[in-house]
Amino acid sequence: MSCERLQSDYVSQFSRLLSHEAAAIEGAALRLQAAQVERAVRLLVDCKGKLILTGIGKSGFVARKVAATLTSTGTRAVFLHPSDALHGDLGIVDSLDVVVVLSNSGETDEILAMLPYLKHRAVPIIAIVGNVTSTLARNADVVLDASVDKETCPFDLAPTASTTVALAIGDALALTVMQIKGLTPEDFALNHPAGRLGKRLSLKVADVMRAGEENPTVSPAASWLEVVSAITRGGLGAVNIVNEAGVLAGIITDGDLRRAVQKSDPAELTQLNAEMFMTTNPVTIAPNELAYTALQLMESRVSQISVLPVIDGERRSVGLLRLHDLVRSGL
Repeated sequence: MSCERLQSDYVSQFSRLLSHEAAAIEGAALRLQAAQVERAVRLLVDCKGKLILTGIGKSGFVARKVAATLTSTGTRAVFLHPSDALHGDLGIVDSLDVVVVLSNSGETDEILAMLPYLKHRAVPIIAIVGNVTSTLARNADVVLDASVDKETCPFDLAPTASTTVALAIGDALALTVMQIKGLTPEDFALNHPAGRLGKRLSLKVADVMRAGEENPTVSPAASWLEVVSAITRGGLGAVNIVNEAGVLAGIITDGDLRRAVQKSDPAELTQLNAEMFMTTNPVTIAPNELAYTALQLMESRVSQISVLPVIDGERRSVGLLRLHDLVRSGL
């Protein structure tokens, strides 16, 4: 068999496996029981404590992921390992909590051993389970059907389609609760400060701009040599020009300075001052604006801006923002 034929067979098989998992999720959606879904969502929304996700083996990995998704979308959730629960960690379960148990068979020993102690604490139990007639399902307050006809594994052994369906149901729960609670992109960003999305929704110009000693300024009457000194001292490739009241009058970049000196008669350089070659009415931004807004402002132009004066509500110069610093921040 040719290499090309083998590659074609692999791609075809790969596609079939993906389609099988997609069909398993679609089947779960068609089997949903409205009353069970509504009760599960209401329990999560009304929970006064925390959500506790638990599961063993591959279901445990899925439970960890669902707990992380819930937490990042505004609902406090933790993962509790069933074995650890039986050796002291049940102490984290409070009567105000809601427990979500993930299990394909619904008959896992560690899960069943934990059920009486959860019942004793009178916590509601939501089961995401592959066997709706199992012991777990019979002891749960809410049952969400995560059953599959067959695993994607060609031997019907390795948890594949079943874990995919359980994860999809968990994600659907988390995102439905998120929408009911009215979580905004800004709220989401507060839980993701290190990610690109979080930074774009939370990082302010004031967090990235250069100010104080890093942002020397000069007056419009400053000589070109004073401008050179200020740009060198700040190391930002530009300098803000301000009047006696600190109000921004313009900006001078390295390029502005070079062009001005090049065009001037050497004999008249002593007369060259900042006002003669500064850019008046430059594009500016406020310190409380999002840094991502500044990035878009600087990049979405025919002629890209590399530095941006930062001004307050009275147009006083408070800093200088460099495109380089915005990019380096991870936006």
